[in-house]
Amino acid sequence: MKSFRFAPLRLCVKKEVLFEARLAFSPHRYLIFLAMSKEPFPFSRLAEELIADLRGVPLKVPKRMRRRATQPFAPLIEELLVKHRVGRASPEDALRERWPELVGPANASYSHAAEIDPRGRLLVLTSHAVVRQELFMHRETILARVQAVPGCGHVREIFIRFG
Repeated sequence: MKSFRFAPLRLCVKKEVLFEARLAFSPHRYLIFLAMSKEPFPFSRLAEELIADLRGVPLKVPKRMRRRATQPFAPLIEELLVKHRVGRASPEDALRERWPELVGPANASYSHAAEIDPRGRLLVLTSHAVVRQELFMHRETILARVQAVPGCGHVREIFIRFG
């Protein structure tokens, strides 16, 4: 069986190498085009462990760590700022400012609006069982008042929890 014969090929534009490849001539007279990337091919984790064992060199990467491509730092920080609403007004902040008006000053001292989940449910935490029962009995009127607050029109229901 004959082996392949390789001929190097470079695609150049203005003295800059854009693409490197090899032309392989098979014994069956077919022309095979093999692309070669500029970056070395990354080995699998198993292959790297085998090579390290063979060479007697310890691996620098912990066994449970997953390698990921590096990302620019600025878009990552911006994504976290948007996700956690840092420096931006949120509907929860508007509710916390107006909470005594929405539920009354006596109930407001024993409760607070914690968060609005993506489904439009407002979680209210209370520190007293009587206040929890009071808010539960008046939840429809409180919901109507909450929906009147700018930015809180998407709230569909109220969950009142002790905590």
